[in-house]
Amino acid sequence: MKSIVSSVIVAVAALTGVSAQAAGAAASAVEKSVHGVKLASLCEGCGVVSDMHTETRKGKASGVGAVGGAVAGGVVGHQLGGGGGKTALTVLGAVGGGLAGNEIEKNMKKHTVWVTTVTFKDGKKHKYERASDPGLKAGDVVRLDNGQPVKR
Repeated sequence: MKSIVSSVIVAVAALTGVSAQAAGAAASAVEKSVHGVKLASLCEGCGVVSDMHTETRKGKASGVGAVGGAVAGGVVGHQLGGGGGKTALTVLGAVGGGLAGNEIEKNMKKHTVWVTTVTFKDGKKHKYERASDPGLKAGDVVRLDNGQPVKR
């Protein structure tokens, strides 16, 4: 009986030690500073810009490119086809032209977005996008204003 009780005590101690180690590893995984700014020194709701970059995005298609491409593709397909194949090539040209026209329209409406990654006091990171330059750089201390980071 003593050996069973001893085994249970050793097992509980081992499990408790593992839990403490896991908690210690999680705490050390949280960043302590970002670009030289100590997260613990930040006010509640404040953060540090950890990354700032731009990305180019395709625009949204309105359908004009697809319609124009379909008409152009249909005309070309109709001119190339002969006999019974004329209808098939006209339809294929219209479908292909519509898809191509849609992609061309998206590419013509490309735009740039500014992506700001902010690390908050608790170590959590969030990304924010804007259509214009927010005037921030890595290491800036920020707070949220209307859902967007601004310098403090």
